[in-house]
Amino acid sequence: MAVYVSNIIIESGTTFDSVFEFEDFADESAFDLTDQTVSAQIRKHPNSSSAVSFASTITSASEGKISIELSPTQTASLKQGRYVYDVVIESTGGKKTKIVEGSAIVRPGVTR
Repeated sequence: MAVYVSNIIIESGTTFDSVFEFEDFADESAFDLTDQTVSAQIRKHPNSSSAVSFASTITSASEGKISIELSPTQTASLKQGRYVYDVVIESTGGKKTKIVEGSAIVRPGVTR
């Protein structure tokens, strides 16, 4: 499976959520995520020791849908600027596959 690139914008102090829907490139059917788990993190740069983890869930395994979310408290803790993030699935056998990566821009909020 190829890595899908999706750049995101996160508004500080608000809930961020995004849904990804994956398909099998061979026949354009939904990519089956049965028996997989998902995790996702955002960091200032790939080698940064500190990360914020998204709440990551497979919302429909048979339809290839994954949801990631950050709470208002989590987004408020991020300083404005550019970050990187990725989404990784893991099979029950322990094989990890990166399926989404991209840049994340954190923009400051005004309303508190």
